[in-house]
Amino acid sequence: MSDGCKEKLQGFSPRPLRLFSATSAVKSFPMRLLILGRGKTGTLVAEVAATRKHHLVIAGAKENASSAALTPERLRDIDTVIDFTAPHCVIDNIEACVAASKNMVVGTTGWHNHLDHIRSLVEQHGTGFLYASNFSIGVNLFFDVARSAAAALRHDYTGQIFERHHAQKKDAPSGTAIALQHLIREASGQPGDLEIISFREGEVVGLHEVVLESPADRIYLCHDAKSRRGFAEGAVRGAEWLAGKKGFYDFKDVWREL
Repeated sequence: MSDGCKEKLQGFSPRPLRLFSATSAVKSFPMRLLILGRGKTGTLVAEVAATRKHHLVIAGAKENASSAALTPERLRDIDTVIDFTAPHCVIDNIEACVAASKNMVVGTTGWHNHLDHIRSLVEQHGTGFLYASNFSIGVNLFFDVARSAAAALRHDYTGQIFERHHAQKKDAPSGTAIALQHLIREASGQPGDLEIISFREGEVVGLHEVVLESPADRIYLCHDAKSRRGFAEGAVRGAEWLAGKKGFYDFKDVWREL
């Protein structure tokens, strides 16, 4: 966000918004989860799942080389697999888990050009599958705000999307930025996509900004993740929501039910 916009927000105290309560949330019950990925987010997913009293098996790249951790025998006692790995291996992971009839939650991005193929596999095997470009509740609220703001493009506004992530992030633009781009195009009804400008630097967790500008004014929308915990909590709560369900789901369509 620009310095000018930050200055204008100083002293602004919005009324607290209650999103959900413990009584309305999905009830947690012990599940046996296989978490794929020992990176920063995968490690935090394991911490959140342990806090919520689930039983964990964790497999990093070494343990899952050539899908060694995803044989039918090793998956037999697993309820749900949560994947936070990398784009180059996620399709093989998905195919192995779906073939073994295991429900799956996928937070890895960079594979969504294979959505039709994966949807077909999930339907064929009768499993449950939940994916997201971002499992953060805050980001999904941000999506809703951006969807409403997209109407500006029908009133002589132009726009851009800016996103910043840590230097080690493999995909650019991010899955979240691409999701923003798609939903703004669909909501605005205008041809063409907003330009995405990506930055990779330091340890930035994830910052996404939509800028809409007209000759008269400028609109800034921004979501700045302070930690990865929001991603991890959303993924674990998503796995709890998916328990006992079959079908192919996008987190943006179900997060209000958590």
